[in-house]
Amino acid sequence: MAYPDPINYSGIFLSWYHQNDTKCIHTNADHNLIYLYSGKLIIEQGNKETVINPGECVFVRRNHRVKMNKLSSDGNGYKGISMTFKRNVLREFYNKMDKKSMPKNVQMPEKSIFKISLRPDITSLFQSLTPYFDSLVKPTDEIIKLKEQEGIYCLLNTDKNFYPVLFDFTEPWKIDILDFMYENYMDDLTMEEIAVFTGRSLATFKRDFAKISDLTPQKWLINKRLEVAYNKLQSGNKKVSDVYVEVGFKNLSHFYTAFKKQYGFSPGK
Repeated sequence: MAYPDPINYSGIFLSWYHQNDTKCIHTNADHNLIYLYSGKLIIEQGNKETVINPGECVFVRRNHRVKMNKLSSDGNGYKGISMTFKRNVLREFYNKMDKKSMPKNVQMPEKSIFKISLRPDITSLFQSLTPYFDSLVKPTDEIIKLKEQEGIYCLLNTDKNFYPVLFDFTEPWKIDILDFMYENYMDDLTMEEIAVFTGRSLATFKRDFAKISDLTPQKWLINKRLEVAYNKLQSGNKKVSDVYVEVGFKNLSHFYTAFKKQYGFSPGK
């Protein structure tokens, strides 16, 4: 059947792409566990790529920015389900655990992406969710809670390194706003996403940004993109049709208008 995209059942998402591949910047304020039914998922973080094939699973830690390429493969469209683990769910689970049974002296791993090969417990978990999406009948809150708990147990049984990852309830450290924006100005991020990645609420982000710039964050990003575009075009080795995409503009006419307003002449000149 043709699924709407995506379907969200209280933090459990189905993504389904029949023909068109898609690439998006994924922001995750919460941990995510993604299971692939068909197609291919390529996750980019910095210079590293993680490839997920059907029957495999990947865990992406919260407060990290990754690029996800959801692709067709072997004639099959992309189909995957992701499960989000919010802090209140993890905290409730942790409070009920027998702390004596937890492994000792497990260090917090540095990596943020954990590829999980085929496992019967994880396969069973996600296959049990399929009927709800096939029928478009939303599972009850009690069922969702049970599935979340099952997902947590699956991770803990997979690797003891998930103990410090899942049960770390410290707030993320704030990182330098301008450093982040200089590095990511070309990406299609909302203000809410930038706030999350710099360890702030949206209100705190706007307040902190006002301390370092007279511009709004949106205006700062446009000015930065125009500045880089100007330098690229001035070198004479770049076409306007290439540059506007490279610096983060999504619309060519918008780029022309903004560039001319900023510099007094069109980018073609």
